[in-house]
Amino acid sequence: MESIDKLSLKQIRYFASIAEHGSFRQAALRLNVTQPTLSNQVASLEELLDVQLFERTRSGTSLTIEGRELLTSARRIIEEAQGFAMQAGSLSGGGAGTYRMGVTPTLGPYLLPHILSPIHAKYTDLKLYVREDAPSDLEYGLLNSQHDFILSTQPIMSSSLVVVPLFREPLKLAISRDHKLVNKKTINRMDLLGEQVLTIGEHHLFHRQITELCEKVGAEVRRDYEGTSLDTLRQMVVMGMGIAFLPALYAKSEIRDEKELRVADVEGVNVMRNHALAWRSTSPQRHFYKELATEIQNIVRTNLSSVVIPIG
Repeated sequence: MESIDKLSLKQIRYFASIAEHGSFRQAALRLNVTQPTLSNQVASLEELLDVQLFERTRSGTSLTIEGRELLTSARRIIEEAQGFAMQAGSLSGGGAGTYRMGVTPTLGPYLLPHILSPIHAKYTDLKLYVREDAPSDLEYGLLNSQHDFILSTQPIMSSSLVVVPLFREPLKLAISRDHKLVNKKTINRMDLLGEQVLTIGEHHLFHRQITELCEKVGAEVRRDYEGTSLDTLRQMVVMGMGIAFLPALYAKSEIRDEKELRVADVEGVNVMRNHALAWRSTSPQRHFYKELATEIQNIVRTNLSSVVIPIG
């Protein structure tokens, strides 16, 4: 087909960007081109393919049925081209390139400081653009090529993704210094009966896990006061507004002085978060991601085995 020879990667990239943003204007800003340039390139692409890709209405821009069918192939072409360029750079002695990594906000700030330096020492030309988001949004973003790989909390459900478990992270009980349990040598699950438990917003997977735990032990989730982050959650515990379960990596990183609160295990309560590295099974860089997962497992086993439970 003669039209194939006239197709350009730029046109395909423009098409995918408009589909991602749902707007010619937003895509033009992201691509750093003028809107007329973007419109002309897409019009040329539609003419070459003899297919209308977008439906333009007063309310915005949406994909046509044909556009939806072609979008998956377009993203695959873009990803293969990126992999081709990165491989060529490696073969010519160039850098490994910049990868877009997604990570959960309740894990990234407390794990990355432990693993980034060793990773950089091994892969000196590797650059990571890190973006935080909730686990469900990370998975969606990975499937839609907004991330190259993600470091997230399981479960990760899509069959289109490769998921490699990295480690299990216990949850620790945090109580204020004026709480009735603060001086109890061993805290057990019966001590939690009727206790007010603080957690973060319900759109986080962490919230659902804490809610399920409270149902098992007879505690009550304080839905009227939900923290926006683990830091705000900790401060509410210090102020005596309730108790909270905090991830072990967060406790190690942020709670160095137990004068403000006590961090303890609860006998009979064994709650874990399972963390994994995930990437698209079709990614040209999948062999590197598998190597990276093994490297993270080794770092965790060497440096963090006293805090979390390594896997692999």
